[in-house]
Amino acid sequence: MDRREVMRLAMGLAVTCAAGSLAETSSAIPIIDCHIHLFDTTRTGGVPWPTPDDKAIYKPALPARYEQMTQPLGVVGAIAVEASPLESDNDWVLKQAKQNPVIVGVVGDLIPGSAYFVKQLERLHQDPLFLGIRYGNLWDRDLFLDSKKPEFVADLRKLAAAGLELDSANPDPRLIRAILEVSQQVPELRIVVDHLPGAAVPTETRASHEYWANLRTLGQNSRVYIKLSEIPVREGGRVPTDVAFYKEKLDAIWDVFGEDHILFGSDWPNSDHILGYGETLNIVQRYITAKGRAVSEKFFWKNSIAAYGWHARKADQPVA
Repeated sequence: MDRREVMRLAMGLAVTCAAGSLAETSSAIPIIDCHIHLFDTTRTGGVPWPTPDDKAIYKPALPARYEQMTQPLGVVGAIAVEASPLESDNDWVLKQAKQNPVIVGVVGDLIPGSAYFVKQLERLHQDPLFLGIRYGNLWDRDLFLDSKKPEFVADLRKLAAAGLELDSANPDPRLIRAILEVSQQVPELRIVVDHLPGAAVPTETRASHEYWANLRTLGQNSRVYIKLSEIPVREGGRVPTDVAFYKEKLDAIWDVFGEDHILFGSDWPNSDHILGYGETLNIVQRYITAKGRAVSEKFFWKNSIAAYGWHARKADQPVA
């Protein structure tokens, strides 16, 4: 842990402690972080992401570092979401998970409709830590176009039949429309929409109406979940940490999806581009804790079991 990260952690802890009774109430609730990335920038051949010029996060992001940073904050487990299009990196991330029980599951990378999909899905599914795949606005892929291919949809049905889920990536109005179409084509598939607070909401009246109408339809689907990840934003050269700044946007999402279908995700270490882990978590805690303990438990761990089907691997991880 370098000096900058120590300072960030200290600041995050200070913010959490200063938050008062709300944070204290939530601190006893175990937290499952449903969105972190693992990679090792020192490995032979490097990594597809991040790139060496990304000074904020280009250093090993491994479970031990994550656990050391988050354990004092009440985080007891995490789901590692793919950060690489390399087929072999499914095995690399699974290896990291097996060796570190703080990782309760892995969302990997496979391409539905490809010649290798079924064989690799069957192989990876043998590992109980493999929970699903991610597909969206990432690695030059286009869910909107691909979801119109019969072979793509057929493989998503195989994914659902295996009891695995589909994460999306980097939402925008076009992707939300595509996710809605996938949910209608494969109604048995569990879908987790990543980073919804970070999506750019259309300002043009017709486009905005369509965007929210699509979200409301998704919100009626019991198999669709969303992550409150990528919440902090830079505004006027600074990053607001007062929850009131974000409340209107978060309320709009909460009103659509409700307390049973929203999960916590930090997007670590990508989140370090904007704000430290402790500060990010504190914003979320203050927003959620105001809704009461029962809702907080759903948000911080219960809903993630319903969405991903992960199982506890160490004593401090909760059991449904």
